[in-house]
Order: sequence, then C-alpha cells, then structure tokens
Amino acid sequence: MRGSINPPTLIEHKNLRFLIADAPSDNNLSLYIQEFERFNVTDVVRVCDPTYHIEALEERGVKVHDWVFGDGEAPPTQIVNDWLDLVQKRFSEIVSDEEKPTIACHCVAGLGRAPVLVAIALIESGMSALDAIVYIRERRRGAINNRQLKYIETYKRRSKAGKCVIC
Repeated sequence: MRGSINPPTLIEHKNLRFLIADAPSDNNLSLYIQEFERFNVTDVVRVCDPTYHIEALEERGVKVHDWVFGDGEAPPTQIVNDWLDLVQKRFSEIVSDEEKPTIACHCVAGLGRAPVLVAIALIESGMSALDAIVYIRERRRGAINNRQLKYIETYKRRSKAGKCVIC
C-alpha cells in the first residue's frame, strides 16, 4: 500500500479471512479504502480510539464496529463475544473466492489488540494457540506482546463437543 508505513496483513485460514492494519487517519483513509475494496472487506473492527470518520466506509457498505479496549491488554469478554458473533455471521456461508468476505481489524499500530482478536478466531476454527501466534507473527512482525501472549496461551475454545464454533 503506497504511503503506508505498515501495510495491512492478510490472514487466511480455512474459510476465514482477516486484514490486520494500523489505524487509518482522515488524511490516508482513501488508501485503506483501496485495500479494503481489493480484499472485499465487509466489516472494519476498530479496537482503538477513533482516528477517522466512518462515513466514507459506510457509503461503500462497510460496517464499522467500535470495540475499544486498552492498549496492550486482552479483550474483555463482551468484546470477544461480539467478535466471535461477527466472525460466525460473516464466514458461516460458503461463497465463491471472488465474493469471499474479509473482516479488517485495526488498533493503533496493528500489532497488539487486532492480532489478538484474529488469534482468537483462529483458535476457535481449530488452530492451537501456539500455532495461531506463530501464524500471525510470521505474517506481521512484532505482533502480540507478552501479556497478550499469555492470554492467548490460556484462551479456551468455546466449541461444543469438540466441534469448531466458526468453521
């Protein structure tokens, strides 16, 4: 992405597709919108304080979810529940590759809060916690701090009877 210090990172696993990004501003939002359109982003989850106006996204049919939680922290239970509900809703239907939706998730730098939510979705889809962390870190250097790492390592899947909740 031209003009961006830290370009968005695509994370794909099974039928899941996420774009982890740093926070856009009103000045560079158009660059992010180009990337969002390229990856068919249907939802933007911002887990940091707003740094841009959402009207340009909404005009393109992109839903913005404000689920702010503390920098360097693990997400509160309600945000995890809302996140998993969104992931389930977006990825429960099988669609063609051209129409495959993507959920963009961003925090300030795209290294902590956003990757943690994506890791939770990967774990719910059947990936081990360690594999989810490695998978994200291979694609997004510097992702997930030690406190968040401990949270992910102890995260318990919500699946029932060993079945994947969001597959």
